[in-house]
Amino acid sequence: MIKQHVHNDMAMKEQACPDSVREILSAPARQQARKTIVQWPGYQPTKLQSLQAFALELGVEALYYKDESTRFELSSFKALGGAYAVQVMLRDAIKRSIGSDVTLEDIGYARYREQASQITVVAATDGNHGRSVAWGAQRFGCNCVIYMHNQVSIGRQEAVEALGARVCRVQGNYDDSVHAAAADAQLHDWHVVSDTSWPGYMDIPRDVMAGYTVMTAEVMEQWPLEELPTHVFIQGGCGGLAGAVCLDLWCRCGVDMPKFIVVEPEAAACLYESARAGEPRMVDITVESLMGGLSCGAMSLLAWPVLKLAVNDFLTISDDPVGPLMRRLAREESIVAGESAVAGLAGLIETCKSKDRYAQLELSPTSRVLVFGTEGATDPEVYHQLIG
Repeated sequence: MIKQHVHNDMAMKEQACPDSVREILSAPARQQARKTIVQWPGYQPTKLQSLQAFALELGVEALYYKDESTRFELSSFKALGGAYAVQVMLRDAIKRSIGSDVTLEDIGYARYREQASQITVVAATDGNHGRSVAWGAQRFGCNCVIYMHNQVSIGRQEAVEALGARVCRVQGNYDDSVHAAAADAQLHDWHVVSDTSWPGYMDIPRDVMAGYTVMTAEVMEQWPLEELPTHVFIQGGCGGLAGAVCLDLWCRCGVDMPKFIVVEPEAAACLYESARAGEPRMVDITVESLMGGLSCGAMSLLAWPVLKLAVNDFLTISDDPVGPLMRRLAREESIVAGESAVAGLAGLIETCKSKDRYAQLELSPTSRVLVFGTEGATDPEVYHQLIG
C-alpha cells in the first residue's frame, strides 16, 4: 500500500528547534491563537485515545490517536485554523478602516458587526477548510464566498451553504479553485483566507497554522506517559497542518523531538516530490484521491522551511487501506474517522508490515507513536458508503 518512500537527509535530529524555524510561527502567535480559541462558545479539548490493540499488533509500545471528530460542530481540526484566521483578518481590516484599536475580543463579541458586514472573505476548499472559513464568517458577521472544484461532493457544498456562504464551482482540481478564488478576490476587493501560502501571501496562512497548534498544545497536556512520543505520523496535504504540528512539537520537545513522518496520497504527493527534489515542487493532479482533504498539488511555501528540517521521512500511500481502516476504527474503537483522518495511521500500519521499512523508520517495541485523526464524518453520505 506504500507506493513511495524518501528519507530526508536535510532533517535535523536530536537538536533544539532553530530560530529560523521558530520565527515562522512564534510562541506569542501560538499562544494568542490558543487564548482566543478557548474562549469560543462550545470549545473543549478533543480526546487523545489509546489504540493499544493496534500497538500490540504493530509491535510498538504505545499508539495514541488525537480524535478531531468532535471539534466544535465542524468535526474537523480545520475549525481551529480558518475561523481563527477570519477573526484576525477582521480585526486588522476594521482597525485600518476606523483608525482606532480593535481587539480579537471585540471581533469575537461582534462589537463591530456593521463594519464586518461590509467585508467578504473568500477561500478555496476540498471541504473542511471552506466550512471553517464559512463558520468563522457566520460567527463574526462578514460575508463569505467559497470556491470548490467540480469533484467535491454535493454534501460538502451543502454543508458550506448551510453556514450562509455562497459556493462557486470551478472546473479542474483544488489548485484551480485556489487560483480562481485569488483572481476574483482581487477583482472584487475580497479577502482571501487560505490555508496554503505563496509568494507575497504569508500572513493569513500563518494565522491558520497558529490555530492548528491548539491541537498539539492539547496533546502535550493530555499525553499520559512519562516519556515523550518517539514518532509522529502526520497527514500531508499542502503542508500547513504538518508544518504546524512539527514546529509546535519540536519547540515543546527540544532535543527530544520525535521523528516526524509525513503521509500523502499517491495521487497528490507534492510534499514527497519536494523532499525528493530538495526544494518546493508542484504536482499536476489528474486523478482525485479518496482522501480529498489531502488532494493538493502545490505545497505551502510557509510550511516548507519547517518540513525540510523537521521531517525524517515522506511516504505516499494508495487509497486501498482507507475504507477498511475507517471501518475497523468504527467497529473496534468506536471512532468516527473520515477519509482524510486515517492517512497517518494507515502509513504507520503499512510501514509495520515491512521489516525493512520498520527498521528504516527506527520503529521498535519501545516506540511511542502519535497520529492525528483530523476529521470525523464531515460528509456523512460518503462516510456511510465507505464503512458500509
